[in-house]
Amino acid sequence: MALSSQTGRRDRRLALVAAGVTVVLWASAFVSIRSAGTAYSPGALALGRLLAGTLVLGAISLVRREGWPPRAAWPGIVWSGVLWFGLYMVALNWAEREVDAGTAAMVVNVGPILIALFAGRLLGEGLPRPLLAGMVVSFAGAAVVGLSMSGASTSGTGQASVLGVLLCLLAAAAYAAGVVAQKPALRHASALQVTTFGCLIGAVACLPFAGVLVSEAARAPLAATANMIYLGVFPTALAFTTWAYALARTTAGRMGATTYVVPALVVLMSWLALGEVPGLLALAGGALCLAGVAVSRRRPPAPRPA
Repeated sequence: MALSSQTGRRDRRLALVAAGVTVVLWASAFVSIRSAGTAYSPGALALGRLLAGTLVLGAISLVRREGWPPRAAWPGIVWSGVLWFGLYMVALNWAEREVDAGTAAMVVNVGPILIALFAGRLLGEGLPRPLLAGMVVSFAGAAVVGLSMSGASTSGTGQASVLGVLLCLLAAAAYAAGVVAQKPALRHASALQVTTFGCLIGAVACLPFAGVLVSEAARAPLAATANMIYLGVFPTALAFTTWAYALARTTAGRMGATTYVVPALVVLMSWLALGEVPGLLALAGGALCLAGVAVSRRRPPAPRPA
């Protein structure tokens, strides 16, 4: 009994470490995109990242002898690959040409609300009132961020534009739709299979940018190319692996809550690495986005006994 208890505590500690690795790597992606985006266009950067991620995930799958996913899993894999790995990454790369990394992370973090909305409509999970209220608050925050222009900010060096915020919302919607599409696939295939082949599908969807990637890579500085490879190896391949490890050892609700740390980490990382901090109005809008997420996670009050 004592040995079993010790093993359980060790597994929980390892799961916590794995979740921390995931959050830090996902936060670092926003900063690396800003850096690599100075030399690579949005589509080329997405394709380079996905190719690097596919190579790493493919190697891991071969070592683990995962094999091909069952036929029933492919619809979810294809849709998540196109929406989450493809459209999401292109939209986010484009958005970070218009907004700073911290602001992008704040706005994209309305994704969990959209996931709940899509799941309620498409998977029959319902639409509780806290969810709807949270959506209103979060989108109000996104609007505030969009109106906060860097030139109008009295402090902070971050940048924000209406186009950038709209692209962040598109990225959040693509991410949410991809996650919901992925859920049925996970009933038939392992998390590694779904992630590996989803990444591959995303790379295939981005192949029209191959010519641009080759031409930009030929003249891109080494630091930008290194950031692109980093995005594929760590925030894509490694972070999704540590996420799956932690998820297998804790509840989905607790894992989901860890992603709300990402914007704060991005603001810190972008300040340290890029010297940019969102302006006060952008920070206020981002706070509204996070407040909306918090409201959406509240449970409806239990009905009083008659």
